[in-house]
Amino acid sequence: MPFESCEDFVVVRNHEDQYSIWPAELSLPRGWTAEQVRGPRADCLEYIDRVWTDMRPRGLRQATDRSAD
Repeated sequence: MPFESCEDFVVVRNHEDQYSIWPAELSLPRGWTAEQVRGPRADCLEYIDRVWTDMRPRGLRQATDRSAD
């Protein structure tokens, strides 16, 4: 598992509203922004489980919503 030795993570989100975690001590990868959640891996993943309820990327959600109208 990448970053096994890391104990401090930040929740990140991209322009498609997809979530992940990233080691807090590293610069964020291009295209990702930090959420206001930082802490142990388990806490960050628990937060993501609560807020990321629709796994479809934003573009797909919008296209699906438009076609349903």
